Formats: sequence, structure tokens, C-alpha cells
Amino acid sequence: MVRKKFQDFDALLKSYEYELPKRRIAMKPAKPRDAARLLVYERKTGNISFDRFANLDRHLPAGAVLVLNDTKVVPARLITKFGRKRVELFYVGRDRGTLLMIADHPLEKGSILKLGKLSFGILGREKRWYRVKPSFPAAEILSVLDRHGHTPLPPYLEGSPLSENRRRAEYQTVFAAEKGSVAAPTASLHFTERLLGRLKKRGIGIVHVTLHVNLGTFAPLNFEQFSGNRLHEEEYEITPAAARALNLAKRAHRPIIAIGTTVCRTLESAVLRRGSGSAKIKDGRGATRLFIRESYLFRFVDGLITNLHVPRSSLMMLVAALVGRKELLNLYALAVKKKMRFLSFGDAMLIN
Repeated sequence: MVRKKFQDFDALLKSYEYELPKRRIAMKPAKPRDAARLLVYERKTGNISFDRFANLDRHLPAGAVLVLNDTKVVPARLITKFGRKRVELFYVGRDRGTLLMIADHPLEKGSILKLGKLSFGILGREKRWYRVKPSFPAAEILSVLDRHGHTPLPPYLEGSPLSENRRRAEYQTVFAAEKGSVAAPTASLHFTERLLGRLKKRGIGIVHVTLHVNLGTFAPLNFEQFSGNRLHEEEYEITPAAARALNLAKRAHRPIIAIGTTVCRTLESAVLRRGSGSAKIKDGRGATRLFIRESYLFRFVDGLITNLHVPRSSLMMLVAALVGRKELLNLYALAVKKKMRFLSFGDAMLIN
């Protein structure tokens, strides 16, 4: 039985493979951001067209409401010293006056790492991370990261020519507000203040929710996630005002367009059980491990704006839940042929 599940898992991953030439991976964002290209796919008709993201309003359905993730990326990488050895610590979270961090070298309990006048004491290892006692109050970690941290980029962007200052500016949405992510909600990187202003003037609704992206977004899908039908856990928050706006829009039959997979998972996780009326979003804080893939029935989201994702990923599987796996692979093959730019700094796709 277990062997059969491993075979099924391997088959699932292989079914989401496609050829991605290295030159198609964008190493820096378009200038300006909304100059990125846009692939538009109409599910009802199967029509495919290409444009610039700056012209997004031309392709949105009437009365659409865009839902954006206002999380803010923190410079979560700290370069410390253990004796003469360089050790990179990656901030994961805070718990009971201590820090949870990942290290790029094995560390023993009792080890003390230095960063200038600051120190980090290793209390022990728990799962993938270390529990760390800093020489400063743990609640001040975000300020420490602002002063000393480095912006994390996905592994495939480590060769990016952007300086740290440019990374902090470019790997951040123009509406980022709530600190907590170690990765940007990349579908939102294409928006500019000018474009957002024009969308609002044309009657397009704009609603913000928050989901803090964690390291799981960089990790390959694993067998445990597949067999348990659950992804890595990520925390989200929907304010009462946002929930009210979304529920009013849904009752009015306005199309809800999730900007990115993070928003899609947030909304689908926060929707209350469907009664006799339309689906309803619950406000408040929560955590999601929702794994959206083919056969998933969307309860709140009507459309999606997303980037072009890495092969064999849960992100591709989420998009396939909207368009179908075969059609998604056809769209990706066309995007490669049309020389679109892929992954975090790449171009976008609108699915209506």
C-alpha cells in the first residue's frame, strides 16, 4: 500500500514537469513593474491572448474585485560568526522569548554565534530549526533584521545582480504593510501605484488580506504532504472590514479575483461552510495547510492572477485546479515559446 502511494506521488510530480530553459528565468523585475507581460486565459471560451500587465483593466470581468496580500518581506537572513566560521541564520519565527532559526551548518547545543555586539545562543534543535536565545529581547528581532539582515530570495534567484538595497525595494509589493514574510507574494509585484489608481477609478474593487509566506514556499512538495493532503502551515489574517467588503461583493455576484496563490489559499481557507446562500468569508486570524489541486471545488475564488511557476510544484497544481493540468501545461509551453519570463520576477497570467 505504501509502495503504491509512493508510485502515485512520483507519477503526480512527473505529470507536472515541463521544460524550462534557464534563460527564461527572470533574474530581476520588469521596469516599470507593470511593463511585465500578461497571458490572459478565458476558461469558458479557451481563448488565449497576450498583453502588458499595465493593461490589466482591459481584461478583467465587469465588477471584478481584486484581493491582494499586503504582507511585507523581512530581511530574514543573518550572517554570523562561530569562531572563524561563517554561519548563516535564517529567521523562522518567535516563541516564548526565543527565536526559531535555520542554520546552514550543524550547531551544537550551547554554541554562541556573534554578529557585531549581538550574540545568539543555541538552546537546542527542534525538527528543521534551532531554538535560539538572543542577547536582546526576542520581541526586537524585526528591528535587528532591518539593521543587519539580508533579503531572502528563492534559490533560483541567488545569481540575481540586484544589490541588497535593490532587493529590499524590488522584492516587495508597493502596498506591503504587515511584516512577517520570508518571500514576496510575487503575483502582486507587478502592480504600481499608477495602475492601482486607474483600476479604482474604473470601478474595480481592491481588498487586502494578509498571509505571511514562510520557508515552505521554497521547498519541493514532499511525500508526507501528498499522503496527508496538507501543505506547510502559513498564518493569515482577514480584517472585519475586508471580510465585510468581500461578502458584500460575493452577494452582489461580483467576480472575486485572487492575486496570487497565497490569496487563493487564504480565501478558500477562511470561507464558511456553504449554506443555502452564497459562500461567506470569516474574519480573524487563522492558519492554512490547504493543498489545492485538480478536483478541488473552489468555494469563493472566481479567478486568479499568478506568475509562471517552477515545475513539479504545488503552485502549479493549484493553478491546474482552475484550468486543468493538460491545459496548464499547454499554456506553459506557449509561454516558453513566446519567450515569457518565468518565476518570481517573471511575467503573469490572468485566469478568468
